[in-house]
Formats: sequence, structure tokens, C-alpha cells
Amino acid sequence: MPVLLENKRAKFDYDILEEIEAGLELKGHEVKSLREKRGSLLSSRVIIRGNEAFVVGFEIPPYQAKNLPPNYEENRPIRLLLRKKEIDYLEGRISQKGLTIIPLKVYTRAKKIKMTIGLAKGKKKYEKREKIKEREEKRKIERMMKGNL
Repeated sequence: MPVLLENKRAKFDYDILEEIEAGLELKGHEVKSLREKRGSLLSSRVIIRGNEAFVVGFEIPPYQAKNLPPNYEENRPIRLLLRKKEIDYLEGRISQKGLTIIPLKVYTRAKKIKMTIGLAKGKKKYEKREKIKEREEKRKIERMMKGNL
């Protein structure tokens, strides 16, 4: 299961409560572009409209810039392939205050392109600062240990 794209910022900005695997409804040139590991998940999120889930803000650059389809959109909403039961479950969970759905990574599985989405709760600014301090202290200790050995 090679990972094509990953949202590395997600684990810093959010507490991930659950992860769900979903298929993506893509066009041919989007698949080719993703297989070359081109795209960005940074500003993307998942919305639910009319018993369907969509990824909004997922940037997939053109595979061949000079050979674009006439109606190509780089940031078009991409439908997620989920079961009705899963969509209903997610819709019920995000109705709670402070929860959102974010894409975590895009990968291939048996010639299909899949996405892991996460049910997440946003972190406060002070929680992020604490995380940075812990990371810096850990690095400092590792440097000291390395210098002593």
C-alpha cells in the first residue's frame, strides 16, 4: 500500500478520533497525476451534502499541462465512495460541536486509489505550543545523550 500523498499537518492541528477508508471517484488524468505523487491535501476537508460525501479543496494539478481536457478544474469537489451507513454515522458525529472530517492520506490498494479520512477535533493554540516544547526538549535530550556517548 504505497502512500501517494499525506496530510502531515493534520496530526499537529487536530486530534484524530477515528480513521475511515474511502474510495475516490476520479477521472483518468487525475489518477495519472496522483500516481506521480502530485497534489496537495493541506487545505482540504470533507463535507456531506445530500447523503454523499465530497472532498473540497483537494488540489490535483494537471497531468500534462498542454494536453488538458476542456473543462478541467484543479480544485473540483471529489466524491468519496462510502456506504450509506458510514455517511449517516459521520453526519451524526460531525453534528456534535467541534468535530470535523479531514483527509489524512491518499494511497493505492489493489490498483484502486483510496483515501483515509479522519474524524477530528481541532487543537487549541496552547496545546500546539505544548507539543512544540515537548518536541524541542526531546531533541535537546537526544543531542546531550549523543554528545556524552
